[in-house]
Amino acid sequence: MLWTAIENRRMIRQLYHGRIRILEPHHHGILNGSVQLLAYQVDGSSSRRLPNWILMKADEIIDLELLDQNSPGGRPTASGKHLKWDTLFIRVQPVTDRPQAGSA
Repeated sequence: MLWTAIENRRMIRQLYHGRIRILEPHHHGILNGSVQLLAYQVDGSSSRRLPNWILMKADEIIDLELLDQNSPGGRPTASGKHLKWDTLFIRVQPVTDRPQAGSA
């Protein structure tokens, strides 16, 4: 389901560490030896101010649900740096079909 959400730029709802989270999933792969998901949390419960990035261990995600909402695709990071994944299964693609400013 994570693969489908990332490939189709779909939002997800899930329970992680006792909190309901609404997320834009971005990267799914192996990081530091464990399968993880990097997502941009836009709503739900969090101990940090939202929206914000969250890195989650996939085996600790409960009640994953694919939502009807689309996510905007790739987002820039505050630092401009990306994680160095051991193995990256899938990465959300940036939206490239948006018209450029000044183009006809």
